[in-house]
Amino acid sequence: MDFDLTAEQDMLRDTVRDILARRYTPERRTEVIGTELGWDPQLWQTFAEVGLLGLTFAEEDGGMGAGPLEAMLVLTEIGRRLAPEPLLDCALLPGGLIAAVGADAQRKGLLPKVAEGELRLAFAHAEPSLRWPSTELATQAVPHGDGWQLTGVKYPVPHGDCADLLIVSVALAEGGQGLFLVDPADPGVRRTSYRTHDGLRGATIEFDGATAEPLGNVVDASNAIEAALAGAQAALCAEAVGAMEESLRLTAEYLETRKQFGVPLRAFQALTQRAADMYVALELARGMSMYASMSLADGITDPVVASRAKLRIGRSARHIGQEAIQLHGGIGMTAEYPVGHYTARLTTIEHTLGDSSDHLRRLGEYVGEYQMVEI
Repeated sequence: MDFDLTAEQDMLRDTVRDILARRYTPERRTEVIGTELGWDPQLWQTFAEVGLLGLTFAEEDGGMGAGPLEAMLVLTEIGRRLAPEPLLDCALLPGGLIAAVGADAQRKGLLPKVAEGELRLAFAHAEPSLRWPSTELATQAVPHGDGWQLTGVKYPVPHGDCADLLIVSVALAEGGQGLFLVDPADPGVRRTSYRTHDGLRGATIEFDGATAEPLGNVVDASNAIEAALAGAQAALCAEAVGAMEESLRLTAEYLETRKQFGVPLRAFQALTQRAADMYVALELARGMSMYASMSLADGITDPVVASRAKLRIGRSARHIGQEAIQLHGGIGMTAEYPVGHYTARLTTIEHTLGDSSDHLRRLGEYVGEYQMVEI
């Protein structure tokens, strides 16, 4: 199996790395996430100009026609710089649902605007009373005149505070889950925004007779939703790998330069062994992230693969984040130093689209299908 990047993939990774390196320092990120929006509109437009907002959309829909491997490279660089721009939440994930389920007119009318940075989407799927995976939805859609109306509550909706258009999942009367488009400015929609643990944004969205338009036909879209979420999980895994890489780099640099009793901390064998364990955890996570993305690139949308990757990433993220703070000592706990912000983002990723216990539970359901299980 060839793990080498193509020249085009190298160029894409280097371009994104250069853009983010020039735009973000830890101080600049703190300034940006402190704004009302929580991310940089100018950088969002730069993303549009280089094709990142439509990275995985088909070329006929205004995108670049790239695949999961290219998305993995981009999200890894975003994780490395902790860039707060909602590339996954407001473009790639909901745009992928429109590409998979939407009618021709919806794809042609919406996706080019997303790719050009003119339209921000959000996928409202999770509900307050449900743990992942959200299968028994309470949100309902009922016919009303020539259209539809939605009633229910969605929480959390990542970056739902800044979305211009919502894609909402509902329980269909005949079973399964349907998808509808809702204008957040509709009188039947109420949004309550908040800051998340890692300094980003989310929203609670209440629907009370909100006017809605079916995304495609009113049919069960459960398979499309599961495939989109598997892709989002792979993207989150890639972002986490980038954040873990930088956490380890910062820690190794600190052990090289910080002195105690007149010698660098790297001279203490116990500390270097803990840093080595961090490296092992990172490489395990990197391998599983590549496994998830390469499976998607081969056309394999398997929730078991996604759960394996998410479980490994969650365990590695927790280990690396905690050790990074411990090895930095008191400075690791300060808001002025970046390592705590990386740990906060890793913690959020670990709890997004199912935490480690959720994915372990899912994997446990498949144990009976194996002839031998090794622990």
